[in-house]
Amino acid sequence: MNELYPLKFKPVFKDKIWGGQKIRTRLGLDFSPLPNCGEAWILSGVEGSQTTVSNGFLEGNELNELVEVYMDDLVGEKVFARHRNTFPILVKFIDSSDYLSIQVHPDDELAARRNLGNGKSEMWYILDADKDAELITGFSREVSQKTYLDHLKANSLKEILNVEKVSAGDVFYIPSGRVHALGPGILLAEIQQTSDTTYRIYDWGRRDEKGNSRELHTDLALEAIDFRVPPSYRTRYSKGDNKTSGLVTSPHFITNLITFSQPVNKDYSLLDSFVLYICVEGAAKVSYDSGSETLSRGEAMLLPAMLEEFLLIPEAECKILEVFIP
Repeated sequence: MNELYPLKFKPVFKDKIWGGQKIRTRLGLDFSPLPNCGEAWILSGVEGSQTTVSNGFLEGNELNELVEVYMDDLVGEKVFARHRNTFPILVKFIDSSDYLSIQVHPDDELAARRNLGNGKSEMWYILDADKDAELITGFSREVSQKTYLDHLKANSLKEILNVEKVSAGDVFYIPSGRVHALGPGILLAEIQQTSDTTYRIYDWGRRDEKGNSRELHTDLALEAIDFRVPPSYRTRYSKGDNKTSGLVTSPHFITNLITFSQPVNKDYSLLDSFVLYICVEGAAKVSYDSGSETLSRGEAMLLPAMLEEFLLIPEAECKILEVFIP
């Protein structure tokens, strides 16, 4: 069996009613023949939408096939014991030229009861935002289930939701149960549990090209919603050149931001997990014992658990999201 190496993948593109052009114009990803692209799944083990390897001798293999063959050498012992042959993280770029539906995702417990696999907690790293772009995350005040349903019935749900103005570099963690929606003019990287379960609560009265309303999941969503209001919805972190900044630490994944303009040594020998690199600015060479791979803006790279040391060499000032399982 040939030795594992840093793996890159061919994206899966999703045409969405609210999608735009920024995945091509800002990230350089060609989604033709689609007229627009709402989501580029750049690393996915979701059945029916798996990404395939684009480099090296494993080119053309689906992500979950690799997990099945290489097991803990690829993902780490603890990760394989827990998730078996399904890769546990899904990475997307999302471009919203219109409001997304207001939605919520179930947690692991509810998803298991409904035979849906994992729940879905996620985080957003804002890559680009138009002036005055905004998103919805959670409630602006504590409300009862009855108050929520009254506003939903009256088409006034936004009145009780928390709205945040956003700009490039902003970070939001969206745990399962938190009602949320992107507004227009936002390009972001989304890191989430591997799940495609979304309960659509409200869709702004929108209709598709055939004049049909999209399906809503009012009853299914009700049990999933967390009505609590945290002290802050926005994730604060320290920024600076040539440093690794902690962004999100959750039970499902840890995400850091590596900002560097000079070479960086990375040693993962104490980590029992794969590592993901998602390049959000610039480009870098990822060098390891047996060779090197280039990582450019708009690309993701999977570093197998069996490979422990890397040298990151920037080709220009570079920002990389670093993701692994705790």
